[in-house]
Amino acid sequence: MPLRLIFMGTPDFAVPTLLALAGHGHEIAAVYTRAPKPGGRRGLALVPTPIETEARRLGIPVFTPRTLKTEEALAEFRSHQADAAVVVAYGMILPQAILDAPRLGCYNLHASLLPRWRGAAPINRAIMAGDAESGVMVMKMDVGLDTGDVAMAERLAITDAMTASDLHDRLAPIGAGLMVRAMAALEHGGLTLTKQAEDGVTYAAKIEKAEARIDWTRPAHAVLRHVHGLSPFPGAWSEVTLDGEAVRLKILRCEQVAGAGEPGAVLDEQLTIACGDDAIRIIELQRAGKAPMKAADFLRGTPLKRGARFS
Repeated sequence: MPLRLIFMGTPDFAVPTLLALAGHGHEIAAVYTRAPKPGGRRGLALVPTPIETEARRLGIPVFTPRTLKTEEALAEFRSHQADAAVVVAYGMILPQAILDAPRLGCYNLHASLLPRWRGAAPINRAIMAGDAESGVMVMKMDVGLDTGDVAMAERLAITDAMTASDLHDRLAPIGAGLMVRAMAALEHGGLTLTKQAEDGVTYAAKIEKAEARIDWTRPAHAVLRHVHGLSPFPGAWSEVTLDGEAVRLKILRCEQVAGAGEPGAVLDEQLTIACGDDAIRIIELQRAGKAPMKAADFLRGTPLKRGARFS
């Protein structure tokens, strides 16, 4: 028999998993997500999460509790009489009582190769650290931070051309398929769990705005990975003087090229910027208050010649 599930998730990354589970015949008894936030052009309208939007389209009841630690929240959760809960980037800690409520437990889809990059920003941190691969894992949740036993995993190579957005978009459907397989195994009593390794634990701390400024004294490969790990949000940035005014530019995509010069110096008229070792060439960027654009389009309206300096 298909499982009766509670689905708990919030951002775009979680949507493919919700759709895949529903599409494979599982009964989604309830969807839990974060409450709508002010948004829109003037910030006046309440904007639902991507998961809430999809759940309502599918006719699934939606719940947006601000806490799961009250007796009322626990009673409501139990009332769904779920076999299991599936959690994908929900954004709220599940207390032990909630974890114990479903008959078969709670299962999380995490976007890293655990125990590496436990925590909030595994996709960004894997790229920024220069990792050669990432992946997704299904684990049975416990009260620790991504410390539960692992059921299944899929790996994916990280290339230097990948941004955080690229890796996110590759991992989301892979993760959806992985969770469908895990729930099928759980349904038939064949889901095997393995404890995480004690070695190699790292934590993917939330990205802070202060990290976004580019340090041009670092080697070109490190600068490239920093840029791509923060693209498109919050966006790695630097300042350059245009018409006598310091202007902030977010760099969204770049490539490593040969070149040498004072770190931050513009080496040619193709937006090649010297780093501490070698150089990068900017492919896509964004000026404050403007839409992202290709470097060639930017240069047509704002020529930056050799000798200009990013800081």
